[in-house]
Amino acid sequence: MKAYTTLTEAINDLIQQGYISNFNIKSYCIECPSNHLKLKPNEFEVDIVYRFQEMSDVDNESILYAISSIKNNAKGLLVNAYGIYADTDSAELIAKLGKPLS
Repeated sequence: MKAYTTLTEAINDLIQQGYISNFNIKSYCIECPSNHLKLKPNEFEVDIVYRFQEMSDVDNESILYAISSIKNNAKGLLVNAYGIYADTDSAELIAKLGKPLS
């Protein structure tokens, strides 16, 4: 797994690797509105997980998921906060996949 200094650097590199869809997290699925694609937990895999913390603001923590779905021929990215700002729904969804946020 490659190490990145910033979230932007990781996103740009992963886009070059074909992770072009922008996923948003919903209660029971992830969604890419531009592709009208909704994926339930059993329809995608989390390929890579990166965490970032801004040195100037320790409360500003992000997690980046590189996600793929063979069934739907899709690869994309999902960015979420973690720690005290993590979305409860997203924590539950990621936990279903066996990818803890801590």
